[in-house]
Order: sequence, then structure tokens, then C-alpha cells
Amino acid sequence: MYHSAFKLLSVCRTADLAMESDTKLDHTMMIEHNSPPLDTQIDPSRARFPCCIVWTPLPVVSWLLPFVGHMGIAREDGVILDFAGPNFVCVDNFTFGSVARYVQINKEKFSMNKSEEEYSLAESGRNQNQNQNQSTWDSALRKSTQEYQHRTYNILTCNCHSFVAHNLNRMEFEGGGWNVVNVAALILLRGRWIRTASMIQTYAPFVIIFLAGITFGGVHFLSFLAFFAFVLVGWYLLGTYCFKNFIQL
Repeated sequence: MYHSAFKLLSVCRTADLAMESDTKLDHTMMIEHNSPPLDTQIDPSRARFPCCIVWTPLPVVSWLLPFVGHMGIAREDGVILDFAGPNFVCVDNFTFGSVARYVQINKEKFSMNKSEEEYSLAESGRNQNQNQNQSTWDSALRKSTQEYQHRTYNILTCNCHSFVAHNLNRMEFEGGGWNVVNVAALILLRGRWIRTASMIQTYAPFVIIFLAGITFGGVHFLSFLAFFAFVLVGWYLLGTYCFKNFIQL
């Protein structure tokens, strides 16, 4: 009799352990299902550019100077952030249209200092399964966004390029030292076109206006274009390298 009771208890205990194991497995699968791996693939059709600096031409200004445009920076999930107006950072709605060019940032080339909270999480083991760079990239963008939501937009002194440079400096990307001039050079020299049509759409208005200007304006048009380019580029060069803190970052 005792042997039968003991056998019955053993069978019940085995069943309980099996049910507990299945429950834990189901819970683990549920967590993994609710937290899918981060998609780091660039997808222009969905306007997703993970860890990228993005650029698009501006109306009128880019028709005269095609290297001038609007700039933003994307989170790890590809959502674009851009400083679009006074106290306003636009999220997932690039202000002047679809992205034309982009530069994807190698996260191994930046080393943002961790906060005390991140260190304590790492020491306690609560943060050991998180990717370090993933944490710091988005946290840097979040802090910059909070700052720029309290800044006045000015195309000459505090603009979209300032916002991108501020983020790169916060991340200490390639040692820092970023400003409105070298972030513009970065997208101009290393930027990849989304497609051939994007390049055509960017340069076609300039070519048409240039040819029309030469035809009807001749030397006067060339003088105006050269003066406009000289003043605009000169302003940012002087404000960046000669008068420190004149152009805000």
C-alpha cells in the first residue's frame, strides 16, 4: 500500500515538473515574440534608415545650389528625427519630402560615456543582455531631441545641420568636433543616393535654371549665382571657424 502511494506521488510530481517546464517555455516564447530582433536593414519604401544621417533637397535653395539641403538623423529602428522649426523636432515625417541621400554610421566608431545609471545596471547584471551601443545611440538622440524642443530655429544660426552635429558630438563619433560645415561635407562626399531617380530629381531643377539663366541672363546670372554661393558658404565658414559659438550646436 505504501509502495503504491509513493509511486502515485512520484507520478504527480513528475507531471507537475513537466507542466512547470512547459509554462516557462511558453512564457519565454511569448517574450521573444513580443520583443522581435531590431531590424537594421535600410528600407526606403518605409522611410526606415537605421543609424543613418539622411538628406533631401530644399525647394528653391537647392535649385540654385544643389549641394544645399535639409538633414536629419535616424534612430536604431530607422525612424527619422529632424529639427524642423522653433521648439520642434519632427519624428517619422521628414520635413521636406523623401530621403534622397544617406550615410549609415558605424556604431563601433563612437564611444559615448555611460551614465551612472547604465553603469549600475551593468554591475547588477540587469543590463548584461542589452547591446551597449543600442542603448547609447537612442539615448543620445533622445537627450538631443529634448534639448532642441526648447530651441529657436534659425536657418543661419541654429538649423537642421546643427541638430545632426550636436548628436554626433554627443556620441563622440570619430572623436567629435562636428559642426554644420563638416556634416554637410560628410553627406556630400560619402552620401549614397537612394536611387538614380533621386539624383536626377535633385540636379534637374538646377540644370534647367542654370541653362535658362545663361540663355537669358548671361554674365549677370553667373555673377548672381557666384555671389549667392559665396555669401552662403562664407557665412557658415566664418560662423563656424572664425566666430566660435556664433552658429549653435
